[in-house]
Amino acid sequence: MKVTVVDHPVVAAKLSALRDETTSTPGFRRLVDDLVTLLAYEATRSVSVEAVEITTPITTTTGVRLTSPPPLVVPVLRAGVGMLDGLIRLLPDAEVGFAGLVRDEETAEASWYADRLPEDAAGRAVFVLDPMLATGGTLVAVVEVLLSRGAESVTCVCLLAAPEGIDRVQASFPDDNVSLVVAAVDDRLDERSYIVPGLGDAGDRLFGSASGSGG
Repeated sequence: MKVTVVDHPVVAAKLSALRDETTSTPGFRRLVDDLVTLLAYEATRSVSVEAVEITTPITTTTGVRLTSPPPLVVPVLRAGVGMLDGLIRLLPDAEVGFAGLVRDEETAEASWYADRLPEDAAGRAVFVLDPMLATGGTLVAVVEVLLSRGAESVTCVCLLAAPEGIDRVQASFPDDNVSLVVAAVDDRLDERSYIVPGLGDAGDRLFGSASGSGG
């Protein structure tokens, strides 16, 4: 698995504001949207294109367009939904699926409660959105399903990752058909499997603290 940490001063500044506990929910949402758009430029670097002839106001020339089938974007419920607009802004023709998993707070293992993914993902580039790569259990579960259904490649886009989570995903997918794009790799996981220094619970900070399934 290829891991790309987007080392850019604008990304670092927005991530710092995102971490700040005084950042309001509306501000947090805007920062996530901005960050995902910045990460998306790197995440979509290898998307497939084909040549096409176009006519400019001056002459004809050769350009490119995205190939078919269109990419598939998969936010992991619930926090991944807050990342969706930032990516489909670059890929407006993409189709969207949803993966719903909930993490057991004692074992930190993820279990499915909603599968809204295509049965046949053959030949498609897929982008999985999950703000926090902590233990890696959720991403591994989602990527396994997508690859089993024929996805050509899977790119995971995360705001933050812990070394433990990266190690688990790399061990599960050693080939280059899976990649990770992340704004920063933090120090470690704490005893509750939260990322340190992290930014808290991404779902609660995006949508408020109302209880619900998923992270």
